[in-house]
Amino acid sequence: MGALSTYKHTQPYNETQATMNTNNTFYCGLMLIMLMAINPLAALAQAPQKASNNLTEQPIGTIVELGEKLFFDTNLSNNRSQACATCHAPSHGFADPRDNGVGGSASLGDDGKSLGDRNTPAIGYARFAPGFAQDPEGNFHGGQFLDGRARDLKEQAGGPILNGIEMGLPSKAALLERLNENPRYVDAFKTLFSDDTLKTEDNAFMAVTTALEYFEKSDFFAAFDSKYDRYLKGEYLLTKQEDLGMTIFFSQQFSNCHACHQLNARPSAPNETFSDYSYHNIGVPENTRLRQANGLNKGYQDKGLFHNPSINDESLAGKFKTPSLRNVAVTGPYMHNGVFQDLRTVVSFYNKYNSKSAARQINPETQQEWASPEVPENISLQELREGPALDDRRIDALVAFMNLLTDKQFEHLTPLSSP
Repeated sequence: MGALSTYKHTQPYNETQATMNTNNTFYCGLMLIMLMAINPLAALAQAPQKASNNLTEQPIGTIVELGEKLFFDTNLSNNRSQACATCHAPSHGFADPRDNGVGGSASLGDDGKSLGDRNTPAIGYARFAPGFAQDPEGNFHGGQFLDGRARDLKEQAGGPILNGIEMGLPSKAALLERLNENPRYVDAFKTLFSDDTLKTEDNAFMAVTTALEYFEKSDFFAAFDSKYDRYLKGEYLLTKQEDLGMTIFFSQQFSNCHACHQLNARPSAPNETFSDYSYHNIGVPENTRLRQANGLNKGYQDKGLFHNPSINDESLAGKFKTPSLRNVAVTGPYMHNGVFQDLRTVVSFYNKYNSKSAARQINPETQQEWASPEVPENISLQELREGPALDDRRIDALVAFMNLLTDKQFEHLTPLSSP
């Protein structure tokens, strides 16, 4: 890691202490390293509830605070028009709230015209995804991005900045130049990392991704204060519909949702993220509207996990990482390509695998039969067909339960609010 191997860590701030005595830099840095070895998340600072991009304020005091400033800084994009927060808006569940001419299916780049081919993942609770790895049975889990190509948040943080159809900076050298424009950044990187950090492009890039990683691991992105969390604490009373939805969701008899969307062994366990971070092909159809807009030929196959540079196995084609269901009610559209606009459509799509009813083979958004899978091979049919067919009452109950997973600050955005 070069110069970054000797970080000048400052003690993270919390509710009662926002700064440290600079005479104790070495001692506090040593303590932070020890804390991180025991529990990395415990060593992270609490992020402020209202982030700011005012670069004329007092000096930046912690790595988390530096990450916050970088996250909201549009100057880190080629045309100075886009920040990380543009596509991961804290006001909308850390997803992209813009329509972008495609119903929000993909994000618009800094150049004002480029569109990706995948729906931007909401990054709330992203810190809980394990590092990308293969288990003894040969199954892949974890990582960042929908295909796991980034091993962790640190690696993920650098991707959009240098991506030509996202933030669009042409090189690490261009990033270094932008950082050196800002005296507060210059001082912060010297204080929090080393005197040499902003002298080489590799060191600067590594420090930026580290700071963004620290910020994304803060509680600003993972409040755990939804109605579901309050219910577990005895602070919220479920409606009959929500209670039914919860029963269906966690039951091995009435659905198979829990097979991929439950991390902890017990449904009542705190800090459930509602994903086991496994990879599956569930037969999602092509988003033809998006393909028309972004210029990719109709019929192009996004092979998901197979596009991960570390993968060379065609049997993994079409598989994507199971997303967390935290804030799912306010972070549509859905699926890896944003092909479905409504959460109820998603449940209906899963239900088509278990229902023999002709009506259940109709997409409620198009009023036509469900389109063919984009990648017809390797579909996880065993998992998809384990649950029974659901009637409308149970579909609505599952949607009501997933509304319960919305963080308190986003509850006003839910399309279906429980009394």
